[in-house]
Amino acid sequence: MDPIREAQRQWIAHGWDAAADGMALVTSLARVHQLVMERIDASLRPHDLSFARYEVLRLLAFTHGGELPMAKLGSRLQVHPASVTSAVGRLEKQSLVRRARSETDRRVVLAAITDEGREAVEAATVSLNTEVFEKPGIEEVRELTALLSQLREASGDSVGTSMRTGE
Repeated sequence: MDPIREAQRQWIAHGWDAAADGMALVTSLARVHQLVMERIDASLRPHDLSFARYEVLRLLAFTHGGELPMAKLGSRLQVHPASVTSAVGRLEKQSLVRRARSETDRRVVLAAITDEGREAVEAATVSLNTEVFEKPGIEEVRELTALLSQLREASGDSVGTSMRTGE
């Protein structure tokens, strides 16, 4: 028995027909999030990285100079500043990132990826690509991504155009 379908049936049976499909969608999204995060965690565990720390490293590796202000990291990753501080602190203890004051504005704290961090993020990216991203579990990847973008936008996210589809 699928517990989400059973919950949907119960919603309808209790007279909440108008909310039943939305409840099933939201509950399904929450469950899929759990399942995907389990796959991501399993892929990153051998690299001694969490997904949050991986995202910080990947973003820093993508930047031209390998560094960003802490505040910019948070906004680009769409996470609370405390989460960025925690992730960068752990990465710093692992010698994958270093923090330093900006030369141009001493009030700004920069996070910079180290050579060890570059090696770690490249190895972790290979694992994520082969174990998770290349085989997400469905064929309709672009269609689902477009639908989820609608949900994100309805919740206030800035959703730009796709580079691949021009949407």
